[in-house]
Amino acid sequence: MTFAAFAAGCADNSIPRAQLPELDTTNPLLAEWETPHATPPFSKIELRHYEPAFDAAIACQRAEIEAIVANPARPTFGNTIVALERSGALLGRIEGIFYNLLEADASDEMQEIALRVQPKLTELANDISLNPALFERVKAVYESKGSGTIEEIRLLEDTYKRFARNGAALNDEDKELYRQYTNELSALTLKFGQNALAATNAFELRITDPRQVAELPAFVREGLAAEAAARGEKGWTVTLQAPSYVPFLTYSSNRKLKEKLWRAYNSRALGGEFDNTEIVKKIANTRLKIANLLGYDCYADYVLERRMAGDTPTVTAFLQELLDETKAYADQDRKTVADYAASLGFAGELMPWDWAYYSQKYRDAKYALNDEVVKPYFLLENVKNGVFLLANKLYGLNFTPNTGIDVYHPEVTAYDVTDEKGRFMAVLYLDFFPRASKRSGAWMTEFRGAKIEDGVETRPLVSLVMNFTKPTEDTPSLLTFDEVETFLHEFGHSLHGMLGEGRYESQTGTSVYRDFVELPSQILENWATEKEFLDLWAVHYRTGEPIPAEVVESIVAAKNFLAAYGNVRQLSFGMTDMAWHTIAEPFEGDVVAFERESMAPTQVLPAVEGTAMAPSFSHIFAGGYAAGYYGYKWAEVLEADAFSLFKEKGIFNREVSGSFRDNILSKGGTEDPMTLYVRFRGHKPETRALIEKMGLKEN
Repeated sequence: MTFAAFAAGCADNSIPRAQLPELDTTNPLLAEWETPHATPPFSKIELRHYEPAFDAAIACQRAEIEAIVANPARPTFGNTIVALERSGALLGRIEGIFYNLLEADASDEMQEIALRVQPKLTELANDISLNPALFERVKAVYESKGSGTIEEIRLLEDTYKRFARNGAALNDEDKELYRQYTNELSALTLKFGQNALAATNAFELRITDPRQVAELPAFVREGLAAEAAARGEKGWTVTLQAPSYVPFLTYSSNRKLKEKLWRAYNSRALGGEFDNTEIVKKIANTRLKIANLLGYDCYADYVLERRMAGDTPTVTAFLQELLDETKAYADQDRKTVADYAASLGFAGELMPWDWAYYSQKYRDAKYALNDEVVKPYFLLENVKNGVFLLANKLYGLNFTPNTGIDVYHPEVTAYDVTDEKGRFMAVLYLDFFPRASKRSGAWMTEFRGAKIEDGVETRPLVSLVMNFTKPTEDTPSLLTFDEVETFLHEFGHSLHGMLGEGRYESQTGTSVYRDFVELPSQILENWATEKEFLDLWAVHYRTGEPIPAEVVESIVAAKNFLAAYGNVRQLSFGMTDMAWHTIAEPFEGDVVAFERESMAPTQVLPAVEGTAMAPSFSHIFAGGYAAGYYGYKWAEVLEADAFSLFKEKGIFNREVSGSFRDNILSKGGTEDPMTLYVRFRGHKPETRALIEKMGLKEN
């Protein structure tokens, strides 16, 4: 039988209707949404609604799964694979709201709800993946597959492998172990994230002596004063949030305060009330147990089987190659800054808390560049308009504010996104500023993905969440160059989501391999240093003067100045991630010592006793980057190679951007990422493109 015959099951009415539980439609999470583009009615959703909604949605998906299993008809692509893909839509809607808000606008009550709900979700996931009758149906379709569209074949393969990789092929005894381990891991990662956030929020450095802030740029002083006022404090308050922590380290000459601040940041959740050290070990060991149970030597082997890189040796060799090519240059970066500090009278060894201050001093002297020079050209509103303009020039997108769309916080704005033909593409939510209820960092997420079901297309609801410098009474929000890059980076992810096309939500947008997902985001950062782009919008917020060419040239030169150091720093994160996830025996040793050893080959600045990043390394211990942090560097190689085509043809070239859209952005996970990349670029990516971009010569 052909694959097309299996696909016919989608429309043959052979799928029995699930006996769904009756829903309490007075709960807005369970009701139909008569809102613009069926966007979430945030203002109607109260904390009390979440748990009943989760319980109802879990019951719904259980009924949907039971209907698939109980279907007396032979298993087909339609009545099994597509039906499974469509199951859990209500639960997905609720999860999309709750977990996104848990990151962006959390409360203690939400954290408590998460702790209660997470075990139920893990149990449901296990009950589905370990359901023998369901797996037999999936397996029957998989083993009988014939011809079909690339999208259909990919969905079938992904579905089968997802079951196999989640314990479906295990014997009954091992299935129970798998269920136990995944339940434990779910609780551990959730607790890790909560501890990391709590430890970040627990610290503050209060300054009441005006002499200790007098040397700081006005925008830094104003930000610290605003933070103090918001907390009901006098003076100036420094926190461990990036817009506070980074500028203070960069501009203050007070080594004592900087050391205190740096140590606090780099020992978050290392001991104390929110200690994560034992949780780190338990997470690593539980992941090892899961990998071993499924037949893998280590967790990295398990993860990388479903990544663009393919396997552990490839990633290890990749990281080592980049380290070999750049470590000497990174050491020279350190020496250059240390020598410069010595020329200014600094005595002793340059420590990590000295680095930002003296490297900035060096930039100021060599490139006549600092944040006070750059920030006036990067008024947030102008940056936003510039980013929108870039999307228009490359992909014909238009962004229209829609005040009729409900938002989850007063600081959030929502936009209708349409293409040049007027087709509705997505809703984009923008959430710019830090607050206690928001975790640190910047990210793109979705409340809903793209799909086509029964001929009806659903377009995505995309959210960009950032922690940019807040405006003050005297100064509007002016971004640092790093923040401009961050905006472009996250907006690149949003383009991946907004331009996604396809029938199946699990394959559209950013639903791709982890080491491929950063290509659309990191390539967009390149426009931040293109004068042709900046001239369209980057003007001084007071005078209207366009950003001078020499400032842009200085930004590029200063960026390359510490490129090797920054590269090696990222490699250190990737290498310690791989170290944690290539353990082949349970780890019961010292977390700090383990990290020290794993990072030793990449050490440029002195290691500091009593500090470690693992207890707050949320990317790998609470997020989705376990055995995957190398993906940032992998994607840098991809984007450097890909952007070279834009440089060759023109940074706004519609032929190139059209190819990038057609082969990368719109395809999502419907095809193998290397196939998609080669189709766009014409060859496989090469590391030399990144080395050249950093201004380094190959060894």
